[in-house]
Amino acid sequence: MSAAQWRNAMNAGARDAGAPVDPVGSVGWGEREAEPHRGASTSADRWGSPEAHHHPTDWVKRLGRHIGLRHVLVLLAALLYPFVANSFFTFQIGAQSLALGLIALSLTFLGGYGGMVSLAQMTVAGLAGYLVAIFGSSSLATISLGWPWWLAVVFALLLATLFATAVGWLSVRTEGIYTIMITLAIGVAFFYLAQQNYTLFNGFQGFNKIFPPTVFGIDFREATPFYYLALACALAGYLFVKVLVRAPFGVALQGIRDNPRRMHSLGYAVTAHRVAAHAVAGLLAAVGGVLLVWYNNRISPGSMNTGAMINILVIAVLGGMNRPIGAFVGAIVFVLLQNFAIDLVSRERFNLVIGGVFLAIVLFSPNGLVGIWMQLRARLAPRKATHPQRRLQ
Repeated sequence: MSAAQWRNAMNAGARDAGAPVDPVGSVGWGEREAEPHRGASTSADRWGSPEAHHHPTDWVKRLGRHIGLRHVLVLLAALLYPFVANSFFTFQIGAQSLALGLIALSLTFLGGYGGMVSLAQMTVAGLAGYLVAIFGSSSLATISLGWPWWLAVVFALLLATLFATAVGWLSVRTEGIYTIMITLAIGVAFFYLAQQNYTLFNGFQGFNKIFPPTVFGIDFREATPFYYLALACALAGYLFVKVLVRAPFGVALQGIRDNPRRMHSLGYAVTAHRVAAHAVAGLLAAVGGVLLVWYNNRISPGSMNTGAMINILVIAVLGGMNRPIGAFVGAIVFVLLQNFAIDLVSRERFNLVIGGVFLAIVLFSPNGLVGIWMQLRARLAPRKATHPQRRLQ
């Protein structure tokens, strides 16, 4: 369904329900650029006229036209990274950054495009990791069911996504600090449940020997294959978010972020969109959780405690919550500090280093490290002549 058809259908529903319809306002959200906190350029200027939006693959084609040289260079660098880095940097830095970045991407999608900050994303990832251990194979044969790895992963992703949807259903009825507190309470409650339950979660010890599978002779326990597995999942998640935020659902979600009352008056189901956004974010976090449990070969309550929940928020803010790539940039910086900051300060003062970097980013660049890059590009780029915006007819 095209953006124009989406708006027409929603406005038709609003007229049937007796809701007032504003002809100018009905296209206002479609005219906004499908990125959070951007300028007022119209979608007709950027993506073409609405009359041309007929084929379902038009969103992918328009996204493809915006892939520049820098995207190709970054992708080539990611693909060639294992050939120039040793096993430590490939696995400990590269693979871990991609897994954490995918979990942070779920928070970036919720916060940057939906205006909802959830601290339960690490809880969703931890639940997915626990389910892989329970359904699959681990050191505890008395608890683990021993299913094939692919079946265990499918059920883990499905149940973790349903859990994230339930969290969204509970939290979207609040806003601001109340949403943060509800999701934090859910995360803390699940942490204590996993820590005190020995029948299903094995208490504070958790599960060990949760190894990634061997597929077609490729052993994903090795550093390079696991890195490419994490890279494939991260790239798929990144492209999925980039396409989704330009689709009618993503445009409507950004409109709800900015003015939910107006979107409701136009006939949009505000609560349904927000709950669906939590489901999408839950799927992203669940995939990251599966990668993380395979990376660590274990899962325990400590993997999703309050510190781990806050770390995901720190990663998202460090990179910048207004761009999907910011989640991975923040993850790289966080993992590098986590591994090498202890060479400068003691391990007990690592949180002080992270806190200092976090404070500096918040004070000098509210849009994170990606925001600094965008500011530099804007200053170095030659000024272009401005043209009057075309108005949708």
